[in-house]
Amino acid sequence: LVLYNICFVTSIFNKVSFYNTMAIFKIIVLLLSLPCFCQAQLSPTFYDQICPNALSTIRSSIRTAISRERRMAASLIRLHFHDCFVNGCDASVMLVATPTMESERDSVANFQSARGFEVIDQAKSAVESVCPGVVSCADIIAVAARDASEYVGGPRYAVKVGRRDSTTAFRAIADSGDLPSFRASLDDLSDLFLRKGLNTRDLVALSGAHTLGQATCVTFKERLYDNSSDIDAGFSSTRKRRCPVNGGDTNLAPLDQVTPNSFDNNYYRNLMQKKGLLASDQVLFGSGASTDSIVSEYSRNPSRFASDYAAAMIKMGDIQTLTGSAGQIRRICTAVN
Repeated sequence: LVLYNICFVTSIFNKVSFYNTMAIFKIIVLLLSLPCFCQAQLSPTFYDQICPNALSTIRSSIRTAISRERRMAASLIRLHFHDCFVNGCDASVMLVATPTMESERDSVANFQSARGFEVIDQAKSAVESVCPGVVSCADIIAVAARDASEYVGGPRYAVKVGRRDSTTAFRAIADSGDLPSFRASLDDLSDLFLRKGLNTRDLVALSGAHTLGQATCVTFKERLYDNSSDIDAGFSSTRKRRCPVNGGDTNLAPLDQVTPNSFDNNYYRNLMQKKGLLASDQVLFGSGASTDSIVSEYSRNPSRFASDYAAAMIKMGDIQTLTGSAGQIRRICTAVN
């Protein structure tokens, strides 16, 4: 905007001879003093001046939560994913229902499965005590996902911050297919990620977060009993012990049975051995699609997986963000101001 204003004034000078130098200088000063309406950008240094302890405060709160419950690392990463894929990374997933607003927490993909809300609330409270009204819940969710993965062995990457929070939730969007089903085909997943600006490599890299966490039997039981050829027989037999054909739907099983609490590339080795727990995981390998080669690459090269995962997380964090004067900075994450 500043450069545009200067160019505009210069143009006037060239065309209108009676403006003298002093007059033009006064106009430039006036224009430079006007507020800038250019679009704000996310940046890793956004809080450096206005709240220099923001990221370290969040980090400390997240590490404390995961030290108490290792599984929370997976839950916080998933929370960021479920926030960003529904109308952007705006902390809409944190809002609880009101008489005039349905909550995303009650959507099919989140109800009784999304976790970590209280951890984000605690981090928000800690940051508010340091810098009241400055740090958004949306940024806390994004930073928490990075800190969570790093704490259990994942890559550390620079989170871009400066997001603002939504003033409503989007339950209908959450239920309309913007969150992938555990039964999703590769085409379904690819189309969904493409709509969010994420490519095939991003899809495979972000799916690698399933190296952590657990799933309920109801999300994978049908794979165990439908005699499918895309699941290892021994793996299936082991899982049936926790997931009987009748009952046990809420029982939990680790997505990676080898290193369930460590961020590593074992997820991809599992897929190559037909040991992906969810159907939506196993579709990434075995069909001859382009994802096969990416899975194979990540299984051999953990460093490449880590760097691609970090890049994809940063990219995902840019989806439909609210910046500048859009949205608000919520005082508490569960309700609008």
